[in-house]
Amino acid sequence: MTQELKTQIQQIKRGIVEVISEQELAQKLQQSIKTKTPLRVKAGFDPTAPDIHLGHTVLLRKLGHFQKLGHKVIFLIGDYTAIIGDPSGQSATRKIISEDQIKQNAKTYLRQVSKILDTEDKGVFELRYNSEWFGTHKDKGMDLVSFLDLCSKYNIARLIERDDFSKRLKEGKPISVSEFLYPLMQAYDSVKLGADIEIGGNDQKFNLLVGRDIQKAFGQTPQVVITMPLLEGLDGKLKMSKSYNNYVGIDESPKEMFGKIMSVSDEIMHRFYELLTDEDLDKIKDLHPKEAKLNLAGIIVEQYHSKQEAKNAQEEFEKIFSEGSLPSDMPVYKLNTQKAILDVLVESGLIKTKNEGRRLIQEGALTIDDQKIKDPNKIIAPQEGILKLGTRRFLRLSVR
Repeated sequence: MTQELKTQIQQIKRGIVEVISEQELAQKLQQSIKTKTPLRVKAGFDPTAPDIHLGHTVLLRKLGHFQKLGHKVIFLIGDYTAIIGDPSGQSATRKIISEDQIKQNAKTYLRQVSKILDTEDKGVFELRYNSEWFGTHKDKGMDLVSFLDLCSKYNIARLIERDDFSKRLKEGKPISVSEFLYPLMQAYDSVKLGADIEIGGNDQKFNLLVGRDIQKAFGQTPQVVITMPLLEGLDGKLKMSKSYNNYVGIDESPKEMFGKIMSVSDEIMHRFYELLTDEDLDKIKDLHPKEAKLNLAGIIVEQYHSKQEAKNAQEEFEKIFSEGSLPSDMPVYKLNTQKAILDVLVESGLIKTKNEGRRLIQEGALTIDDQKIKDPNKIIAPQEGILKLGTRRFLRLSVR
């Protein structure tokens, strides 16, 4: 094994869960090095939500590693598979998302992804949409005969063996036919793109392996499958997700991002280091936990904003939490009439939904001038004061 091959394999394997198979990966890389031909590395993203959070970046950063090694990343937006929704890990059929919502979500993806990947160099980046082959437009799309041919290449018994499907069947929960089709559609993406490697979360393993089988059925060399771990959220228990409100969005403000990262446990901090940075993990272990966490927060804010904004966010954090001061640029909300507290929180932008506010208030996270608000239905009178939600969100109430 050459040194170049060893180096590539070492970089690729950092932070992953599994390679299927390592021998095939080594063979593909060796052939790539010999012929000076980049491998085609595919990852699919269904635009079911508009924002990308740090959990998504675990996979995106691995794609970035492949780019730095000179391989071509195929960023596939699953604008057609998103209509069905990936059944992986689901205990019930997903609700169908409208095409308009999918289009709106997809528009935000490329801008956010460009913070992590080189999207300008066409030698290492290719943007595709699976509506190119599943679309219903007259000049493109798959006809019924071709779709039935695709369906005939996989056994229904194999689909039923899938853990989440078998569990739902045992519990008497319904599974729609469209959910059975999802793995086949994702697999056909690999056929159309001629993928040498496909990367996905370890909850995607079944879908990725179907891709290997379908490529074989179409006479292609099967892709190597690389699975990535699911990043835990700020709570350190559940996977990072907007649904669990335990996420850090890459479009969040530097201060919000910095503060959220500082809130994680020491155990999760080291997990973040491994999956979200390229730092030497042995050196990090020698740091004091607080120093290590400050360093981590700074690195991540710098990645998605700038070095100066990371510095400003740290200074603001230390000012608030070490000195007990208030933020220097606290937003102001004009409260010159009686108003429901939930309306104040939503209208001020401190929260996005009333359900989020109701939950936070019930958890005891809201105070006005250090007086805890316990009733989410509370009506507050015109007043001046400092509203604090959790440890990082502040609002100055004013009657003027």
